[in-house]
Amino acid sequence: MTAPLLSVQPIRGLVDEKFQVVLKNLSPGSPLTLHSLHHSEDNDHWEGFGYYFSNNQGTVTVAEDESLGGTYKGTEQMGLLWSMRPVPGSRTGLRLRKKDVLTPMVVIISAYRGHVSEGFQEQCPLASVVTERWYVAPGVQRISIMEKGVRGTLFLPPGPGPFPGVLDMWGGGGGLVEYRSALLASHGFVSFALEYLPAEEIATTELQYRYFETAFKIIQDHPLVVSDRVGLFGLSFGTSIALTMSAYFITINPRCCVCISGSHVHPVKKALSSVFDEMHKNLHKTRFDEDNCYIWRDLILPIPTDPELKVEVGMIKCPLMLVVGEDDQNWATVESAEDIARMMHSAGNDHLLTTLSYPGAGHLIEPPYTPHFRSSNFLLHNTREKVIMLWGGWTKPHADAQEDSWEQILAFLRLHLHSSLESVPFAKL
Repeated sequence: MTAPLLSVQPIRGLVDEKFQVVLKNLSPGSPLTLHSLHHSEDNDHWEGFGYYFSNNQGTVTVAEDESLGGTYKGTEQMGLLWSMRPVPGSRTGLRLRKKDVLTPMVVIISAYRGHVSEGFQEQCPLASVVTERWYVAPGVQRISIMEKGVRGTLFLPPGPGPFPGVLDMWGGGGGLVEYRSALLASHGFVSFALEYLPAEEIATTELQYRYFETAFKIIQDHPLVVSDRVGLFGLSFGTSIALTMSAYFITINPRCCVCISGSHVHPVKKALSSVFDEMHKNLHKTRFDEDNCYIWRDLILPIPTDPELKVEVGMIKCPLMLVVGEDDQNWATVESAEDIARMMHSAGNDHLLTTLSYPGAGHLIEPPYTPHFRSSNFLLHNTREKVIMLWGGWTKPHADAQEDSWEQILAFLRLHLHSSLESVPFAKL
């Protein structure tokens, strides 16, 4: 009998690009397990797997056939990726994040006889294929920036340009996170992943404003960027910064703003250290789940009525997209989105607002097919203590939210940053 043949197409693709997994040359009705395995940069192993039966032609097609169990169920073309989790016996509190975006995320797709739930490493697969998942498309350039006191990484799309630009800001975990910017550049946007300076290095309100203003102007003034087509992109605490810049910064004019899992409470109108101090005053509202994970969503509840404690979103003059996970356990993003909508309606600028709200999704809404983390390690700012933070969300609805929101975010950016839809590049490897 002909040996089983496993194919994955494309074998090399962008992380937001779907692949086709097909297993052929089986006996009809054979029980099979399809398995994914990734060895992370942190030296941890992640896996996902689904249970299948071959059809009358002896074939399993993941995009068409139903998984009857494993880490995902149903007809899920990308379930082998978004359902990945640490292998049994791994360290606790793990989160899978790509650090070196110039190398691929390597995933081994294998087929095993029968329905297997453990001990994959000790078994011999029927067939295996090594695949590569990239954040950078061919020709994307990565440039480290240390200019005018600002630190970060600039990603340039391939081609002569000019291109629209995006200032990309992450959450309160700090540091430099590059992978979303790399992916945005793969879709035709010059993207600047901004590193937050340690709070003690930004000691005054004046310095605070100057840092983010300068970052915006670095990307705006780049010779490959259309200067009047620069947007803001923030996640979690990055949302607070993006909303503050959109509402108050008179020297910049963002064309649009995307905010994921954030709030308008605690506007960044003073030094970062002062903003974090204000947040820490409410740490007594922290709750804990049955596994002693930190729940922070109550820290800004009830949403204050004092306008001084919120970004005056009624002053925003550019299109704004809010992305909200309705099971967010880290921040009161649902209540914040509702209050933002009320404030903008009262101010008469709610026509600028688009809200995407996803039942069952948590706080960490990432690019498509990123594994879901209901909780993970987090370093507290005030004590530098490592704790387990509850982000919320459930694997399947969270995965759906990531796929849908990314498509809508790209469409929103293309609509508001490109001069014509005909000029929009659609990236594939």
